[in-house]
Amino acid sequence: MKNQEADFYQKLRGKIRVWAKSEERKTHKWAEFLLYAPDFFHLLCKLVSDDRVSVKNKAKLAAAIAYFISPVDLIPEAVVGPVGYLDDVALAAYVLNAIVNETDSSVVEEHWAGESDVLYLIQKILELADKMVGKRLWGKIKAVAGKSIKR
Repeated sequence: MKNQEADFYQKLRGKIRVWAKSEERKTHKWAEFLLYAPDFFHLLCKLVSDDRVSVKNKAKLAAAIAYFISPVDLIPEAVVGPVGYLDDVALAAYVLNAIVNETDSSVVEEHWAGESDVLYLIQKILELADKMVGKRLWGKIKAVAGKSIKR
């Protein structure tokens, strides 16, 4: 993981750790998935440097990493706090699903640092994404990501 990515990962983990102890987390409908934001970011970074992942798929991963890092996105973290990572998590699941479909899934599982089954988690997030981020925003995320994925 590059220094900038490592720094972002550490900051993200810290924000999520603090939020996980908050009252908001206890009542937030999607808290379970927000807690995986650092793990998804870590996975994206690990896969982008894996030689078994195609250059085409590395471009998709790099785009998802950039979206995580960018302060400008559809649900801005600067405005809504850690809840703003819902769109990042949904996008990561969308891109990772495309990677799993084109690469041996064991490569994705090998780099997963989270506690749950990553393949199940990807599918569960995709099932719930339109409810998590809103149907309209999810459509925008898929439209933008879809252009990258089809390349």
